[in-house]
Amino acid sequence: MAIWVDADACPVVIKEILCRAADRWKINVTFVANQPIKVPPSPFIKTRQVLQGFDVADNEIAAAVSAGDLVITQDIPLAAEVVEKGADALSPRGQPFTPENIRQRLAMRNFMEEMRSAGQVTGGPPALGQADRKQFADQLDRWLQKQARRQS
Repeated sequence: MAIWVDADACPVVIKEILCRAADRWKINVTFVANQPIKVPPSPFIKTRQVLQGFDVADNEIAAAVSAGDLVITQDIPLAAEVVEKGADALSPRGQPFTPENIRQRLAMRNFMEEMRSAGQVTGGPPALGQADRKQFADQLDRWLQKQARRQS
């Protein structure tokens, strides 16, 4: 059991929550990015820098993840791939990607991409708020507790 983080677009506050959880729960957390990532010294926190390029970090995570791991990502196609492999996926806003909702999320992502391409939609999601942080921390804690119960 490990946590993989698509770190290129992961908000700093979410990275901080994950680093605290790594030490508290003694779980390996690996931040994968195409640029250097600063993390506190810990035997449970690792970084993996990949080459620049489209989906390079996503491909690295998809290749390394195992069933039972958790992936933190905003990238819905990556979430779909890891869910298919039996891993869990969670957005930095605390929204779980599940076998039950991933097809709908992919369809909505594709629709919104078409709308942006046509100039119908501009801009991105709103800034990460306090409620998003709390939802992420709560969902992460639930996942960690569930894993601890499985190992007991």
